[in-house]
Amino acid sequence: MKNPSSSESLTGMQTRAVHAGEIPDATTGASSPNLIMSSTFLADPEASFSAEGDHRDDRYFYTRWGNPTVAQLEQKLAALEEGEAAMAFASGMAAVTGLFFHCLRPGDHLVLGDVVYAAVSELAQEFLHEWKIEVTRVDTSDPDNVASAMRDNTRLIYIETPCNPILRLTDIRAIARLAQHGGAQLAVDSTFATPVATQPLNLGADYVVHSLTKYLGGHGDAVGGAVIGRNEDIVRMRQKVGIRMGGVISPFNAWLILRGLATLPLRMKAHEEAAMKVATWLVEQPAITKVTYPGLPSHPQHALAREQMKNFSGILTFQSDHHRALPSLFAQHLQTIHYAVSLGHHRSLIFYIPTDEILKTSFTLTEEQDEHYRAYAGEAIFRLSVGIEDPEDLCNDLARVFAKLS
Repeated sequence: MKNPSSSESLTGMQTRAVHAGEIPDATTGASSPNLIMSSTFLADPEASFSAEGDHRDDRYFYTRWGNPTVAQLEQKLAALEEGEAAMAFASGMAAVTGLFFHCLRPGDHLVLGDVVYAAVSELAQEFLHEWKIEVTRVDTSDPDNVASAMRDNTRLIYIETPCNPILRLTDIRAIARLAQHGGAQLAVDSTFATPVATQPLNLGADYVVHSLTKYLGGHGDAVGGAVIGRNEDIVRMRQKVGIRMGGVISPFNAWLILRGLATLPLRMKAHEEAAMKVATWLVEQPAITKVTYPGLPSHPQHALAREQMKNFSGILTFQSDHHRALPSLFAQHLQTIHYAVSLGHHRSLIFYIPTDEILKTSFTLTEEQDEHYRAYAGEAIFRLSVGIEDPEDLCNDLARVFAKLS
């Protein structure tokens, strides 16, 4: 049977989510993907022991180098992003670290968004400096900032859109043109958007990064990450970064995420519908001073969101004058929503992010960048990852807590 991941007949997003990368087992006829937990595989007697050597016709040799279950996940990810190839990692941060190791060398220059996932920011601040890689942090929502930051030795531009945690957007197509003109590559963390909303490779990006732990896995039970891009880049990344650094995903986690991906388009539709209803309801609540959601006309970049995102996703933030009292009340009294970190799960999650704390611990910003962050976040935000529950139940859950403020 032909491998569906390469079939031109899989044109629909939902069809690709179900079938790409998967074929019935030739031995048993099993319809669902097999879970292959073996760490090693029978080898050709003339195969080389070295990763640099000739492995003859052995498709799989050692799971750190490649695994059938992981390969199915990678084929599905590439199909969903309309990329040539993908490499799965043990976590989203392993994927980002692997990308940096693949793209950057001592003396190179990285243009990095000033607001990105906190661990990425900390990686840049703490380790890239030690590796003698220069980093310039800019607000990538204005392409002029990126253009001004570019240097002759700029090798990579790394952005998030929407960015974590303030949901600011970046015009991928505009930044891709700047990267190409400057001889650099563009990597886009599209974890919040997912391929259902945005396919950065089709907008000119060279790499897409995902935390598979979030929407793509979707169930909050498996940690993973991925980089999707051109085949020649992914082949080199797998050999030099995957095999050498070893941050590869467990086949069991790959199998769980593979299962989750089958329902991704359906879940994202439900996430968006519920988030829009919750966001609209929050706007009307006396305890709430501001709601930020790309799907609301009040989002300062709503026009770009409508142009670049086919789905507004399920993440929103809100602010309140009672922000110091609410975390404890949420943790004690929410019944449906969980007070917990992470996002993109089938259940709703909420967490408190005070501005002074995150600016002190995770971001090193200029005065102008600090002001721009505070324009989105105020003194603090609550990041609400809206799940696939009935939105009325989520609003009632929040309302019970807000009632305790009076």
